[in-house]
Amino acid sequence: MLTLEVAPERSLGCEQWEFVLGMHFSQAVAIIQAQIGIIKGVQVLYNDAKPLEIDLVINLPQDGIRLFFDPISQRLKIILVYNMKFVKLKYCGLTFNSPELLPSIEQIEHSFGATHPGEYDSEKQVFTLNFRGLSFYFPVDSKYQKGSTHNLASLQFPPGNSPVVSRLAIYSGSSVDQASAPELPLSCYHGQLYLQKVEVLRGEGYTKGLKLQLLAGTNNRIIDSTILNVERKVLLGQSAQDVSSALGAPLKVFYKSEDKMRIHAPNAHRRVTTNRSDYFFNYFTLGLDVLFDARTHLAKKIVLHTNYPGHYNFNMYMRNEFELPLGGTTITAYSNWSEVCKQLTPSERPVVLNRASSTNTTNPFGSTLCYGYQDVIFEVMPNHYIASLSMYGDGRPAQHHLSKQA
Repeated sequence: MLTLEVAPERSLGCEQWEFVLGMHFSQAVAIIQAQIGIIKGVQVLYNDAKPLEIDLVINLPQDGIRLFFDPISQRLKIILVYNMKFVKLKYCGLTFNSPELLPSIEQIEHSFGATHPGEYDSEKQVFTLNFRGLSFYFPVDSKYQKGSTHNLASLQFPPGNSPVVSRLAIYSGSSVDQASAPELPLSCYHGQLYLQKVEVLRGEGYTKGLKLQLLAGTNNRIIDSTILNVERKVLLGQSAQDVSSALGAPLKVFYKSEDKMRIHAPNAHRRVTTNRSDYFFNYFTLGLDVLFDARTHLAKKIVLHTNYPGHYNFNMYMRNEFELPLGGTTITAYSNWSEVCKQLTPSERPVVLNRASSTNTTNPFGSTLCYGYQDVIFEVMPNHYIASLSMYGDGRPAQHHLSKQA
């Protein structure tokens, strides 16, 4: 049984780890993966048809905990303990819920102090006691309701029958119904850059690169801990050294062993004589990859990821908040492909992309479709949302290459 500390309007956790309001979905998953054997049984719940309207949820059924993430920002907004019998809970180091100590109304008021009068919902037969960023829910039989008021004074219990908390919610704000995910807290930066938004820089019919608005957390003895706004540019045709100078060292370098889209490229039949492989710089917290040519070490492709649940790469990247001006419209990570096609005329015949790993040859999420428009490839999911955006070239217009060949 987990023993966890409750921090109202902030977190639920212990000395080794904690679920913090505002943390990204992937960070919560990383905690669960690190606690394998301690946290047992995990479910991820989402709505495939409405991924931007319904909360993304991590359910821990054997621990009685449910984590609700905002569907757009994918940051934690509500921590719900829905089965008090599966977990021991403390506040300021003192236990208020355990198999030996039931969380009655008197116990909660003793542990957390005075608060405003609670509210009784006669339809749901639930009495709610609210603190700032913390709510306790008590099931109350209607036979205990006396009078017409809806507070604790209207409920009369015989000795020894005081109701016991059935669930509690931790959130940011004054009401769980109006709770929203706070910004990523400083404690979750871990020395990494995080993305605010990306502007795709376009020329006439070609992509130049990206202008990124980034967030960097500082935490040292010289200056106060704070979050800094940083602007950087990454351009197609830049060297690997220039890109790493702008964004820092990648979290991973991936060398390509195969290219499933190569067959659709010109001169795809030509044999490659070099033993060197093109390679990606993976920036997972920024939701982007940069592909470099093995020979020149110059950027030749940039990939932006939207991190929708139901995609093969879900949870590998944080969502890239891009804005792409294209064909008189602006495409974002939230654009629906059906609406995009009303503004653009992409390639009529898409390429089917079906990912599979070496250890598991089946893809439970099915294939996606890739559509081309100018120098941009859109990877589209079955629900018509864009899974990724790939832009290729050397950052110069096509006329430059024609004049050079002439």
